[in-house]
Amino acid sequence: MKHAIALAAIFLVTACASPAPNEPQSSVERGQAMAAQNCSGCHAIGRSGDSPAPQAPPFRTLSQNYPLEALEEAFAEGISVGHAGMPEFAFAPEDVNALVAYLQSIQDTLTRE
Repeated sequence: MKHAIALAAIFLVTACASPAPNEPQSSVERGQAMAAQNCSGCHAIGRSGDSPAPQAPPFRTLSQNYPLEALEEAFAEGISVGHAGMPEFAFAPEDVNALVAYLQSIQDTLTRE
């Protein structure tokens, strides 16, 4: 009986701690999901790690070379340049905002001067 109660308590705590599948994501979370889906094959998209494609800069260092807000237009109109072999992407305005919010959230402390 105690075992069943303990299992039920663990299940309840786990269920309450996990976000519901239909729960809205924050802009940063949505941007992270977009980066994982569209960019992680070439770019390091997190706060650490190497890019799978050596010519693709890690996302956490982008602000060292570009003002991130300048990427908004490129994301909206379609990025057709970048590293060799980079596919063209065009994102909806709300997706652009989410992706830029995510990029801003992971930048190394060293920034452009």
